Amino acid sequence: MSPNPENTPTVAELLRQRGFMLLWGSRVTSTIGVQIQSVALGWQVYETARLTMSVSESAFWVGMMGLAAFVPVFLLALPAGETADRHDRKLVLLICYAGEIATAGLLVAASFYGFVSLPLLIGVAALFGVARAYTGPAGASLAPMLVPRPLLPRAIAWNSLAYTSGAVAGPAIGGLLLGLSPTVAYSATCVLYLVAALTLSLIRQNTKPEVQPGSRWALIKEGLAYVWGNKIVFGAISLDLFAVLLGGATALLPVFARDILHVGAQGFGLLRSAPAMGAALVAVVLATRPIRRHAGLFLLGGVALFGAATLVFGLSRSMPLSVLALAVLGGADMLSVFVRQTLVQLVTPDHMRGRVSAVSSLFIGASNELGDFESGIVARFVGPVGAALFGGAGSIAITVIWAKLFPGLRKFDTLG
Repeated sequence: MSPNPENTPTVAELLRQRGFMLLWGSRVTSTIGVQIQSVALGWQVYETARLTMSVSESAFWVGMMGLAAFVPVFLLALPAGETADRHDRKLVLLICYAGEIATAGLLVAASFYGFVSLPLLIGVAALFGVARAYTGPAGASLAPMLVPRPLLPRAIAWNSLAYTSGAVAGPAIGGLLLGLSPTVAYSATCVLYLVAALTLSLIRQNTKPEVQPGSRWALIKEGLAYVWGNKIVFGAISLDLFAVLLGGATALLPVFARDILHVGAQGFGLLRSAPAMGAALVAVVLATRPIRRHAGLFLLGGVALFGAATLVFGLSRSMPLSVLALAVLGGADMLSVFVRQTLVQLVTPDHMRGRVSAVSSLFIGASNELGDFESGIVARFVGPVGAALFGGAGSIAITVIWAKLFPGLRKFDTLG
């Protein structure tokens, strides 16, 4: 290891890890594809619903899309974690990419031949959720196999940077392609998923974990018991679950873009990109200067700031202020995600990383998709603005409650 003032590995050392950089490139490419597909799918669901429904009813259907994507994650996350601890993790990811290519291809055909309907779009969201259920545990547990342990905090920060880079570019590109036609947008996602799969296939390192004895159910129970028994890990994961569950205002962006801010599909793409812009800025800082001390306070502070930014977004009627609020929201979320992911990966043995990552994916996937559903339901009764304000206030309240319930998490200090 090259010497440096902090006696920690440098970015240059991480860049020399060929397998990890291939995984990183694959993640960037696939994330752009996911974001383009998500933008196009969300817009099509809302536009299709608005042909015959009111604003609040259409917002409800956007929430239903989130629920459809969540159900497979909920049902399959734990088996997916056991799969990632028993089988070649690279192969699992490649199979997931094949599933994503298939869903995008179905959307291309539906848009081109004109048989788009709400049941079809919701069904495709559910199929995509199946692939995502397996992608999370396999991807999270593969990265630590490709770098030495001292490089792991930087690798996690770079993984986050890969996601945010794709999440910045994806919605903006998606908005532009959607302006041409949904068929063009979905075709682009097919190409991106294929490139991601080819890049991943170039990894030559061993990506099959050491298989532990025991039945599938016994291994799943072992992973659940580990998470429950480690209160710091459980506190960090559950904090994200409830905060994002309540703060899912980004699911309502089609509503804000079309009927509140009146900025159209291109403006929708910019709004979708804004959280990732803020997250990317924070990820760049963390990739060069990872958090080493006061990690628990950073985690709680990030979630509280996430809630405050959600409140500002809900009250805003200005496009620049809305973009700024979403950027702050995304940066705060990235801060909390970095601390949580680093904490979980550092304290978890490699042979259990797939299962623990599956529990984390289940919690966080639940918060994202159920947060979308919650926002749609609340918007149905109090409107989109009321839903955003409810979510922001709820996230702040959860931060205060968790700081009292998990004092060990609040006092957690060192990462690395």
